[in-house]
Amino acid sequence: MDMSLKFQPGQIVSLKHGDMNLYAEVIQVVVSRQLCWVRPLVLVNFIPEAPNITDLRDASDLLWPINLFRPALDTEVITILSQVLVKEPKTEPDSATKQELHQFINLVWQAYQGTNDINSIYGS
Repeated sequence: MDMSLKFQPGQIVSLKHGDMNLYAEVIQVVVSRQLCWVRPLVLVNFIPEAPNITDLRDASDLLWPINLFRPALDTEVITILSQVLVKEPKTEPDSATKQELHQFINLVWQAYQGTNDINSIYGS
């Protein structure tokens, strides 16, 4: 059984592309469709100077292919989340935040759309 199918609600997972990592909380695993419903928490751009962290707690949830996620390690997310969770979430994410998430998702989609990961799920 694929490790990703064992994700549990409340677990933090990571979706990586290039120098960027989306950390999200698992809401539900849709095993029959090989999808994971997640709530974005932060998008981290690991630039040389210092990580650029974007708070996504009020962004829209995602339903995404489960096999593109990996479990996030406690050691990698504790520092990042502790910087974000001390702040109150915005009532509505600003357009720049929405755009950043949208661009990241598009990049990941383009990178994987030619692979069997996406094609097998969506029958392309």
